[in-house]
Amino acid sequence: MATKEFKLPDVGEGVAEGELVNWLVSPGDTVTEDQPVAEVETDKALVEVPSPYDGTVKELLAEEGEMVPVGDVIITFEVGEEAPEGGSEAAEAGTEAEAEAESEAEAAPAEESAESAESAESAESAAPAPGSGRVFAPPSARRLARELGVDIGAVQGSGQSGRITEADVREHAESGGGEASESAGPKDVEVGTRPSATTKRGEESASAAAGGAEEGGAAPSGVEAAGRDRTLAAPATRRVAEEEGVDVDDVPTDELREGEAFVDEAQVRQYADAVKRAKAAEAEAATEAEPSGAEPSAAESGAESGAAAESGAEPETIPYRGVRRTIGEQMQQSKYTAPHVTHHDTATIDDLVETRTELKERAAERDVKLTYLPFVLKAVVAALKEHRHLNSELREDDDEIVLKSEYNVGIAVATDAGLMVPVVDDVDQKGLLEIASEVNDLASRARDRSLSREEMQGGTFTVTNFGAVGGEYATPIINYPETAILGLGAIEKRPAVKEVDDGGFMDDDGPSEQVVPAHTLPLSLSIDHRVVDGADAARFTNRVIELLENPQLLLLE
Repeated sequence: MATKEFKLPDVGEGVAEGELVNWLVSPGDTVTEDQPVAEVETDKALVEVPSPYDGTVKELLAEEGEMVPVGDVIITFEVGEEAPEGGSEAAEAGTEAEAEAESEAEAAPAEESAESAESAESAESAAPAPGSGRVFAPPSARRLARELGVDIGAVQGSGQSGRITEADVREHAESGGGEASESAGPKDVEVGTRPSATTKRGEESASAAAGGAEEGGAAPSGVEAAGRDRTLAAPATRRVAEEEGVDVDDVPTDELREGEAFVDEAQVRQYADAVKRAKAAEAEAATEAEPSGAEPSAAESGAESGAAAESGAEPETIPYRGVRRTIGEQMQQSKYTAPHVTHHDTATIDDLVETRTELKERAAERDVKLTYLPFVLKAVVAALKEHRHLNSELREDDDEIVLKSEYNVGIAVATDAGLMVPVVDDVDQKGLLEIASEVNDLASRARDRSLSREEMQGGTFTVTNFGAVGGEYATPIINYPETAILGLGAIEKRPAVKEVDDGGFMDDDGPSEQVVPAHTLPLSLSIDHRVVDGADAARFTNRVIELLENPQLLLLE
């Protein structure tokens, strides 16, 4: 057996380092080529790092949560000896036949002949092996497959381009496809429920020293632990749970995703605070119960000081890196480079609400969820064609403004890691349902951190829907080097002035104006004032409002 080192590759265009979020394997695990071994967070996305070898994991050389420079060795593998030149194929076939013979209880002993190697090779090629083809699945679906013992390569994907979703994994498991043996893939490893298996070169193994370390233990009597067998949570949430010393399976929650309990960072922190308060109360009660004059032991004193430290108002620190740092740097560059001006207005969209309600059921028949956003994107692009300076880029070094001929609209999506902006390309060339389907897919994959870098590049204008959380108006920051961004407030019924035909009762001259409840959509348009004048911003917004208030006009676009 030979030891092979694996260095952290450049998992994105020009990435210098990445945070190792989660190990998907442990020392001693058998892995196949292309099998994911770790999740690494770059400045844009969470990506899975595949193994380049068939073999056994020997050593993990980086800790979860550690920032690792590209090119550093993160893991070593024990692999078979390299075959002599000219006989690599036969050696490979022999090795694969050996592996098959060990994994199948009734397999016949392999014969030491070329004929046996050939038969093993042909038998193996007849059945598809995991890792033999490229599997498109987000980290959440892969993790679920490991938890359910499902071979991800055998799952039929129902998503776009055959992409595998969590629902596909569950359906495959329920149909009897979840009986894969533990040796067939990586073992299920929950962050925060096991001691670290990593070692550093030049250091003594920490496992022996940590053998007697105290584990998280049960929750105090004053706190009710959920005690679930399995919980869905984002990698960032699991890191918080690890830092707080709590088990995500114990965190109470009423939220379900795909039929399983789901917890977020806020719930983890709330539960951790409750545990700390309960432990502090227990320690205080134990101190008061001691006989007066008794001298506390050194161990008791340490416990008391630890409880006091836990109950104290110590500030919390969160690493400023990865996606959060990239967002901060991008916002800073935009705000301090482009002079922002924000124009506010409101669209009265009763007709749009009615139109969307009528089309919603028909869209559902085609398995498409139709929201208001596709209508907004169509209206925005129609207005951009008439006001091209809002679909432009200022190139200061070349002393020129580039008026873009393509209409690629970014959609801001809030995720556990921060704001992601996937891009819908060529909006002007797509129909309403096609846009809706693409928006839903991009937003879903933004939340599970499986977007590629290319899917977040090339935007010419951005729309951010802060109204989905709440609020009417904002001052959104431009996604530099774009020159404008449109913010959408919450669609709600608000007082609006409308012409009402009262039969001449109030006014003999015709319809009268009355204040009535109406569905309204607040709009906040931020522009780069170096490129776009305030009057142009107002005209652009007026055109968007006209199209949203009269959605039948979108049929002409």
